Amino acid sequence: MKTLKLFTLFTILIGLSSCSSEDDNTPEILDLETNTVTNLYAPQQGGQGSGEPESGEFTKFDFSMGTTTTSDTDWDIAFRGTKILLNGGVSSGLMDEPDRIGNGAAYLATGEFGDIEAVNTTLLEQDSVNGLVLSNWYTYAGPPTHAITPTAGKILVIRTRSGAYAKVEILSYYEDGQPNEDYTNFQYYTFKYVFQPNIGETTFN
Repeated sequence: MKTLKLFTLFTILIGLSSCSSEDDNTPEILDLETNTVTNLYAPQQGGQGSGEPESGEFTKFDFSMGTTTTSDTDWDIAFRGTKILLNGGVSSGLMDEPDRIGNGAAYLATGEFGDIEAVNTTLLEQDSVNGLVLSNWYTYAGPPTHAITPTAGKILVIRTRSGAYAKVEILSYYEDGQPNEDYTNFQYYTFKYVFQPNIGETTFN
């Protein structure tokens, strides 16, 4: 009887150890991250009819940290004027582009922000010498205001440098979300986003 009890206890301990080992190997499921970035300043020099080429440092953003960064490697998208770059692909030929060392890609989805529930991976493209994937996010009004307005229903769907995904809706290109009388408070991005931190997971719900 004593031997049987010891054997039973030993069997239970092995089972508990096995379950614990399996639990330790289960990947942690991270929560979706939702945030709004306000007044991300992305100035450029030249361009805009000045006769000088567009130049200047890009303002880089890292979705995993939820903030801008000065890192040469740990960034996902970068802004300068109306240009948005991905940390993936190759240079499009703009002056002062940061090096692209990641696997970033993107496409512009059409629809309401909340209705974009998953990534269509077949639509993903990378920046190239032929142009920037996210170049058509805005509508230009022309003279006299030259206003830049995010095109309604255009949602940026992004694969980050490391293979996670984010969806972004640009809300404004003007400081505090509203152009001043002369439309000179531009190059300030306000956008909301949902970041899916689980690598390979393509849903946003």
